[in-house]
Amino acid sequence: MTAVKKVDFLVAGAQKSGTSALDAYLREHPELCFPRQKELHFFDKDRLFASGHVDYAAYHAHFDPRPPQHLLGESTPAYLYWPQAVERIARYNPTMLIIVVLRNPITRAYSHWNMVRQWRSEPLSFLGAVSAEAERMRTLSPRRRMQIAYVDRGFYCRQLKRLWQHIPREQTVVFKSDDLLASPRDVLERTAKFLDIAPFPSPSPRAVHIRDYGTTMSGEEKRHLVGIFRDEIAELERLLHWDCSSWFA
Repeated sequence: MTAVKKVDFLVAGAQKSGTSALDAYLREHPELCFPRQKELHFFDKDRLFASGHVDYAAYHAHFDPRPPQHLLGESTPAYLYWPQAVERIARYNPTMLIIVVLRNPITRAYSHWNMVRQWRSEPLSFLGAVSAEAERMRTLSPRRRMQIAYVDRGFYCRQLKRLWQHIPREQTVVFKSDDLLASPRDVLERTAKFLDIAPFPSPSPRAVHIRDYGTTMSGEEKRHLVGIFRDEIAELERLLHWDCSSWFA
């Protein structure tokens, strides 16, 4: 019996950080096979893992590699945040390669809130939603909590540490969304080395899911979020050896 080809790499987060743009770039590489659908949400669906047997056939059915495609990958930014996802991923494929893109959590939170407002699923103002988040996280369903976790999804350090508990750090790479936007060629060069594939063709600029929200963050809102995330950003700088001073500008 021929062994089933497993998925080799994932773009696992973070939401609202440029994962759609990166997904679009990666799909241009001839050695990479992606499903037609972005965000399969396989590993964050608890019902699929409720029994002792996990049926991966439906997951694999999304992939149809054609030569010279030899690496399978998909992009679901919920994987980094969903508590059980990375453990499930590691159990499925211990050699899985994980790509993460992180955005300034201050602007990420505002973008996230604006998106949910456009869905007409958020009646509260931005600061109102931020203030209500802790109580909401205690009372809402897990899926609904993820939808309104504007602040919580920006605490990247604990998400990365959880990831590295299950996936060796050398099997992961973390990019700044700022760099993906400003220097996509450099990010793709590092990605090609990480995945051990040929260099990417010259990228054309990608700006996927850029929304016109019609509002901008006020000074009061920015100061409030800076107060929430200042220590988190400092820890992230230590963890990844980054300079994130521009995030406070």
